[in-house]
Amino acid sequence: APAFDFDYQVDADGVALITFDRPEVLNAITLRVYAQFRDLMESLRYDDSVKAVVLTGRGRAFCSGGDVNEIIGRLLEADVKEHLDFTRMTGITVRNMRLLDKPIIAAINGIAAGAGAVIALASDLRIMSATASFAFLFTKVGLTGADMGAAYLLPKVVGLGRASEILLFGDKVPAEHAEAWGLANRVVAPEEVLPTALAWARRLATGPAQAIRMTKRRLQTELHMDLVAAIESEAEAQALLMMAEDHRVFHAAFTGKEEPRWTGR
Repeated sequence: APAFDFDYQVDADGVALITFDRPEVLNAITLRVYAQFRDLMESLRYDDSVKAVVLTGRGRAFCSGGDVNEIIGRLLEADVKEHLDFTRMTGITVRNMRLLDKPIIAAINGIAAGAGAVIALASDLRIMSATASFAFLFTKVGLTGADMGAAYLLPKVVGLGRASEILLFGDKVPAEHAEAWGLANRVVAPEEVLPTALAWARRLATGPAQAIRMTKRRLQTELHMDLVAAIESEAEAQALLMMAEDHRVFHAAFTGKEEPRWTGR
Protein backbone atom coordinates (compact mmCIF):
# COMPACT_ATOMS: atom_id res chain seq x y z
CA ALA A 1 0.00 0.00 0.00
CA PRO A 2 1.28 3.53 -0.68
CA ALA A 3 2.63 5.44 2.30
CA PHE A 4 0.37 8.43 1.65
CA ASP A 5 -3.18 9.21 0.53
CA PHE A 6 -1.59 11.56 -2.04
CA ASP A 7 0.96 10.89 -4.75
CA TYR A 8 4.59 11.49 -3.72
CA GLN A 9 7.60 11.22 -6.04
CA VAL A 10 11.18 12.48 -5.85
CA ASP A 11 13.21 12.89 -9.04
CA ALA A 12 16.96 12.62 -9.62
CA ASP A 13 17.46 16.37 -9.09
CA GLY A 14 15.90 16.24 -5.62
CA VAL A 15 12.54 17.74 -6.59
CA ALA A 16 9.68 16.22 -4.58
CA LEU A 17 6.32 16.32 -6.37
CA ILE A 18 3.26 16.04 -4.11
CA THR A 19 -0.05 15.60 -5.97
CA PHE A 20 -3.32 15.79 -4.03
CA ASP A 21 -5.09 12.79 -5.47
CA ARG A 22 -8.86 12.78 -4.82
CA PRO A 23 -10.01 14.33 -8.11
CA GLU A 24 -13.60 13.09 -7.70
CA VAL A 25 -14.03 15.54 -4.76
CA LEU A 26 -11.73 18.28 -6.16
CA ASN A 27 -8.87 16.98 -3.98
CA ALA A 28 -10.63 17.76 -0.71
CA ILE A 29 -8.46 17.01 2.31
CA THR A 30 -9.34 14.31 4.84
CA LEU A 31 -8.05 14.14 8.40
CA ARG A 32 -5.59 11.45 7.28
CA VAL A 33 -4.28 13.61 4.42
CA TYR A 34 -3.81 16.53 6.80
CA ALA A 35 -1.86 14.40 9.27
CA GLN A 36 0.26 12.76 6.56
CA PHE A 37 1.03 16.08 4.86
CA ARG A 38 1.86 17.75 8.20
CA ASP A 39 4.27 14.94 9.12
CA LEU A 40 5.85 14.85 5.65
CA MET A 41 6.61 18.60 5.83
CA GLU A 42 8.33 17.93 9.16
CA SER A 43 10.30 14.89 7.96
CA LEU A 44 11.53 16.68 4.82
CA ARG A 45 13.56 18.96 7.11
CA TYR A 46 15.81 15.96 7.75
CA ASP A 47 15.77 14.43 4.25
CA ASP A 48 18.84 15.63 2.36
CA SER A 49 17.72 13.89 -0.84
CA VAL A 50 14.95 16.48 -1.29
CA LYS A 51 16.04 20.00 -2.30
CA ALA A 52 12.73 21.56 -3.44
CA VAL A 53 9.03 20.69 -3.29
CA VAL A 54 6.20 21.14 -5.81
CA LEU A 55 2.54 20.84 -4.75
CA THR A 56 -0.27 20.28 -7.25
CA GLY A 57 -3.63 18.57 -7.66
CA ARG A 58 -4.90 15.76 -9.87
CA GLY A 59 -7.61 16.68 -12.36
CA ARG A 60 -9.29 20.07 -12.49
CA ALA A 61 -8.66 21.35 -8.94
CA PHE A 62 -5.61 22.15 -6.85
CA CYS A 63 -7.38 21.52 -3.53
CA SER A 64 -10.93 22.46 -2.51
CA GLY A 65 -10.15 22.49 1.24
CA GLY A 66 -11.35 20.28 4.06
CA ASP A 67 -13.70 17.47 3.07
CA VAL A 68 -17.26 18.60 3.90
CA ASN A 69 -18.53 15.16 4.96
CA GLU A 70 -15.36 13.77 6.50
CA ILE A 71 -14.34 16.85 8.51
CA ILE A 72 -17.13 19.41 8.76
CA GLY A 73 -19.86 16.80 9.23
CA ARG A 74 -17.91 14.99 11.92
CA LEU A 75 -16.87 18.11 13.80
CA LEU A 76 -20.45 19.38 14.15
CA GLU A 77 -20.87 16.71 16.86
CA ALA A 78 -17.46 17.32 18.47
CA ASP A 79 -16.55 19.13 21.69
CA VAL A 80 -14.15 22.06 22.20
CA LYS A 81 -11.09 19.84 22.63
CA GLU A 82 -11.73 17.94 19.39
CA HIS A 83 -12.27 21.20 17.51
CA LEU A 84 -9.06 22.66 18.91
CA ASP A 85 -7.13 19.46 18.15
CA PHE A 86 -8.30 19.81 14.53
CA THR A 87 -7.58 23.53 14.11
CA ARG A 88 -4.16 23.12 15.73
CA MET A 89 -3.33 20.25 13.39
CA THR A 90 -4.23 22.31 10.32
CA GLY A 91 -2.22 25.24 11.66
CA ILE A 92 0.81 23.06 12.38
CA THR A 93 0.63 21.89 8.75
CA VAL A 94 1.27 25.50 7.66
CA ARG A 95 3.85 26.03 10.40
CA ASN A 96 5.79 23.00 9.15
CA MET A 97 5.68 24.35 5.58
CA ARG A 98 7.16 27.67 6.72
CA LEU A 99 9.77 25.98 8.93
CA LEU A 100 10.89 23.69 6.09
CA ASP A 101 13.97 25.57 4.85
CA LYS A 102 13.57 24.23 1.31
CA PRO A 103 11.54 26.09 -1.31
CA ILE A 104 7.94 24.97 -1.85
CA ILE A 105 6.26 25.84 -5.15
CA ALA A 106 2.48 25.58 -5.53
CA ALA A 107 1.47 24.59 -9.07
CA ILE A 108 -2.13 25.84 -8.91
CA ASN A 109 -3.82 23.92 -11.72
CA GLY A 110 -7.40 24.75 -10.67
CA ILE A 111 -9.44 26.04 -7.74
CA ALA A 112 -7.52 26.52 -4.46
CA ALA A 113 -10.26 26.98 -1.87
CA GLY A 114 -10.36 27.13 1.92
CA ALA A 115 -7.47 25.13 3.34
CA GLY A 116 -6.26 24.60 -0.24
CA ALA A 117 -5.90 28.37 -0.62
CA VAL A 118 -3.92 28.61 2.61
CA ILE A 119 -1.62 25.73 1.63
CA ALA A 120 -0.88 27.54 -1.64
CA LEU A 121 -0.36 30.78 0.31
CA ALA A 122 2.06 29.06 2.71
CA SER A 123 4.19 27.93 -0.24
CA ASP A 124 7.12 30.15 -1.21
CA LEU A 125 6.17 30.58 -4.88
CA ARG A 126 2.88 30.20 -6.75
CA ILE A 127 2.55 29.27 -10.45
CA MET A 128 -1.11 29.60 -11.43
CA SER A 129 -3.19 28.46 -14.36
CA ALA A 130 -4.97 31.28 -16.19
CA THR A 131 -8.20 29.37 -15.51
CA ALA A 132 -7.53 28.78 -11.79
CA SER A 133 -8.69 30.86 -8.84
CA PHE A 134 -8.25 31.29 -5.10
CA ALA A 135 -11.16 31.28 -2.67
CA PHE A 136 -10.46 32.11 0.99
CA LEU A 137 -14.12 31.31 1.57
CA PHE A 138 -14.16 30.94 5.37
CA THR A 139 -16.58 33.82 6.08
CA LYS A 140 -18.97 32.41 3.47
CA VAL A 141 -19.46 29.36 5.71
CA GLY A 142 -19.75 31.44 8.89
CA LEU A 143 -16.14 31.01 10.04
CA THR A 144 -13.30 33.47 10.51
CA GLY A 145 -11.03 34.20 7.56
CA ALA A 146 -8.21 34.00 10.11
CA ASP A 147 -7.53 30.29 9.61
CA MET A 148 -4.28 28.27 9.49
CA GLY A 149 -2.23 31.47 9.57
CA ALA A 150 -4.04 33.16 6.65
CA ALA A 151 -4.52 36.47 8.49
CA TYR A 152 -0.77 36.50 9.26
CA LEU A 153 0.57 35.41 5.87
CA LEU A 154 -1.81 37.04 3.41
CA PRO A 155 -1.12 40.70 4.39
CA LYS A 156 2.60 39.97 4.05
CA VAL A 157 2.03 38.76 0.47
CA VAL A 158 -0.61 41.19 -0.85
CA GLY A 159 -0.74 44.01 1.73
CA LEU A 160 -3.32 44.69 4.44
CA GLY A 161 -5.92 46.32 2.20
CA ARG A 162 -6.10 43.48 -0.32
CA ALA A 163 -5.88 40.84 2.43
CA SER A 164 -8.83 42.50 4.19
CA GLU A 165 -10.86 42.42 0.96
CA ILE A 166 -9.98 38.78 0.23
CA LEU A 167 -10.63 37.47 3.77
CA LEU A 168 -13.69 39.58 4.69
CA PHE A 169 -15.68 38.82 1.53
CA GLY A 170 -14.35 35.32 0.82
CA ASP A 171 -14.98 35.89 -2.90
CA LYS A 172 -13.12 34.07 -5.65
CA VAL A 173 -9.84 35.67 -6.69
CA PRO A 174 -9.34 34.91 -10.39
CA ALA A 175 -5.86 34.40 -11.79
CA GLU A 176 -5.50 37.88 -13.28
CA HIS A 177 -6.30 39.50 -9.92
CA ALA A 178 -4.01 37.07 -8.08
CA GLU A 179 -1.14 38.06 -10.39
CA ALA A 180 -1.86 41.81 -10.19
CA TRP A 181 -2.08 41.67 -6.38
CA GLY A 182 1.11 39.62 -5.97
CA LEU A 183 -0.61 36.44 -4.83
CA ALA A 184 0.55 34.57 -7.96
CA ASN A 185 4.19 34.82 -9.08
CA ARG A 186 3.26 33.77 -12.61
CA VAL A 187 0.04 33.03 -14.48
CA VAL A 188 0.50 30.62 -17.39
CA ALA A 189 -1.61 28.52 -19.75
CA PRO A 190 -3.18 25.48 -18.01
CA GLU A 191 -0.83 22.98 -19.69
CA GLU A 192 2.22 25.04 -18.64
CA VAL A 193 1.49 25.11 -14.88
CA LEU A 194 3.24 21.92 -13.80
CA PRO A 195 6.14 22.15 -16.32
CA THR A 196 6.84 25.74 -15.20
CA ALA A 197 6.69 24.84 -11.50
CA LEU A 198 8.96 21.82 -12.03
CA ALA A 199 11.44 23.92 -14.02
CA TRP A 200 11.56 26.50 -11.21
CA ALA A 201 11.96 23.74 -8.62
CA ARG A 202 14.74 22.07 -10.64
CA ARG A 203 16.58 25.37 -10.94
CA LEU A 204 16.41 25.82 -7.16
CA ALA A 205 17.19 22.15 -6.42
CA THR A 206 20.36 22.25 -8.55
CA GLY A 207 21.45 25.65 -7.22
CA PRO A 208 23.57 26.42 -4.14
CA ALA A 209 21.50 24.59 -1.52
CA GLN A 210 22.89 26.29 1.58
CA ALA A 211 22.37 29.75 0.10
CA ILE A 212 18.78 28.95 -0.91
CA ARG A 213 17.91 27.36 2.42
CA MET A 214 19.41 30.25 4.38
CA THR A 215 17.43 32.71 2.27
CA LYS A 216 14.09 31.01 3.01
CA ARG A 217 15.00 30.73 6.68
CA ARG A 218 15.79 34.45 6.93
CA LEU A 219 12.65 35.46 5.01
CA GLN A 220 10.63 33.53 7.58
CA THR A 221 12.46 34.49 10.78
CA GLU A 222 12.71 38.19 9.90
CA LEU A 223 8.95 38.60 9.40
CA HIS A 224 8.50 39.80 12.97
CA MET A 225 11.94 41.38 13.61
CA ASP A 226 12.73 45.07 13.73
CA LEU A 227 15.34 46.44 11.31
CA VAL A 228 18.21 46.33 13.81
CA ALA A 229 17.60 42.66 14.68
CA ALA A 230 17.12 41.77 11.00
CA ILE A 231 20.37 43.42 9.93
CA GLU A 232 22.30 41.58 12.66
CA SER A 233 20.59 38.30 11.68
CA GLU A 234 21.60 38.84 8.05
CA ALA A 235 25.16 39.77 9.00
CA GLU A 236 25.58 36.49 10.90
CA ALA A 237 23.97 34.45 8.09
CA GLN A 238 26.08 36.07 5.40
CA ALA A 239 29.33 35.68 7.37
CA LEU A 240 28.61 31.94 7.61
CA LEU A 241 27.93 31.59 3.90
CA MET A 242 30.98 33.64 2.94
CA MET A 243 33.00 30.89 4.64
CA ALA A 244 31.03 28.10 2.95
CA GLU A 245 32.41 25.92 0.17
CA ASP A 246 29.90 27.08 -2.47
CA HIS A 247 31.12 30.67 -2.25
CA ARG A 248 34.64 29.41 -3.02
CA VAL A 249 33.19 27.30 -5.84
CA PHE A 250 31.68 30.47 -7.30
CA HIS A 251 34.95 32.41 -7.01
CA ALA A 252 37.00 29.66 -8.66
CA ALA A 253 34.44 29.34 -11.47
CA PHE A 254 34.36 33.13 -11.96
CA THR A 255 38.12 33.44 -12.18
CA GLY A 256 38.29 30.37 -14.45
CA LYS A 257 35.42 31.70 -16.62
CA GLU A 258 33.38 28.54 -16.01
CA GLU A 259 29.90 27.76 -14.71
CA PRO A 260 29.95 26.98 -10.95
CA ARG A 261 29.32 23.38 -9.95
CA TRP A 262 27.58 23.75 -6.62
CA THR A 263 28.31 21.30 -3.81
CA GLY A 264 25.56 22.39 -1.42
CA ARG A 265 28.21 22.89 1.29
